[in-house]
Amino acid sequence: MQPSQPQNPDPNALNIELSEEIAEGEYANLALIAHSTSEFVVDFIRMMPGIPKAKVKSRIILTPEHAKRLLSALEENIQRFEQSYGPIKLHQETPTYPMNFGGAVGEA
Repeated sequence: MQPSQPQNPDPNALNIELSEEIAEGEYANLALIAHSTSEFVVDFIRMMPGIPKAKVKSRIILTPEHAKRLLSALEENIQRFEQSYGPIKLHQETPTYPMNFGGAVGEA
């Protein structure tokens, strides 16, 4: 007997494949954004305490239209998050990123 298949599959459904490596994700605590007339470039960066060199962990290139759609999707998801968990508090107007994050630097 063969597995049952949906009777009326959605013709607009998107089949997305997510590899194990990508599914693990990358931690980033800084994003830098640049743009030209035809694209937005978003670099996701991981800065670590006491390490003077930060690494770009991922670079995403978007068309202006897709950048605006991403902005809208982020705004919608932040609203949903805050409805469930309360307001997200911003601690500073303009974040600063000292190399030691303001804490003690360990020695080995």
